[in-house]
Amino acid sequence: MGAWAIAVHGGAGVDPNLPTERQDEAKRLLTRCLDIGIFALRSNVPAIDVVELVVRELETDPLFNSGRGSALTEKGTVEMEASIMDGPKRRCGAVSGLTTVKNPISLARLVMEKSPHSYLTTPGAEEFAKKQGVEMVDNDYFITEDNVGMLKLAQEANSILFDYRIPTVGTCGAAVDSHLQMNGLPISVYAPETVGCVVVDKEGRCAAGTSTGGLMNKMSGRIGDSPIIGAGTYACELCGVSCTGEGEAIIRSTLARDVAAVMEYKGLNLHEAVGYVIKNRLDEGKAGLIAVSRNGEVACGFNTTGMFRGCATEGGFMEVGVW
Repeated sequence: MGAWAIAVHGGAGVDPNLPTERQDEAKRLLTRCLDIGIFALRSNVPAIDVVELVVRELETDPLFNSGRGSALTEKGTVEMEASIMDGPKRRCGAVSGLTTVKNPISLARLVMEKSPHSYLTTPGAEEFAKKQGVEMVDNDYFITEDNVGMLKLAQEANSILFDYRIPTVGTCGAAVDSHLQMNGLPISVYAPETVGCVVVDKEGRCAAGTSTGGLMNKMSGRIGDSPIIGAGTYACELCGVSCTGEGEAIIRSTLARDVAAVMEYKGLNLHEAVGYVIKNRLDEGKAGLIAVSRNGEVACGFNTTGMFRGCATEGGFMEVGVW
């Protein structure tokens, strides 16, 4: 029997001018999610179940960019994606392009457990969801007043917004001169508020899950790192990892898998592995990640101004932070 550990995130790349009330709101949600996960782990719930439970909570709350409150496409609709992975046998499930599935993370798990495949996208993913009897809602359910307003700003600026809720001071978040690029094209600065959870239970089983609505004003059909196993999400017998940030950079670096790879091939411990990939694998990309190991360790790393995050261990350590 080992020791359990859990970590959650709500996105990397926090605006340094983030209002205090917004920080406090985020910390309360992360704390609530940690408490849900801790209670489940103390009740001997398996890691994969805890991951799904916590990510569903994050998807249901509109604060972060997943499920209800997801970022809007250039067409003003929501297209969500998620993935989940169970470390012991490296089973995985992923979905993208969802428009009516209330909890994408649960559909990803059903793909893992109830289909012969690892990844389904729309319209097949939604057809599969109906056959599995998952809860479906109208696309309007996911859209919030804040997101409609930020989409308008993004469209006026002819740009993609990352941190679509926090305007840059003095510009209302619209016409910002930015040196940040994505695939060679200029974009506005900020943080994709993707959500994720990683867990190791008392049996040493690691699991990870990630869910997002993607980028504000993204092209319809754009898929980021969150549903891509090895990029946004990875779990094996050594560790579980969930990433957040510039999806295109995370995909190029296979960031989540690299944590496990350097642990396996270079013999690094979890903290060393996280530090190594953040420093050496992102090139000029901006991202962060959370991770747990089978030994009950927990770690996070990011090369952005901040990352919404929280973690706890069986030994009594608990921390929730932004910067």
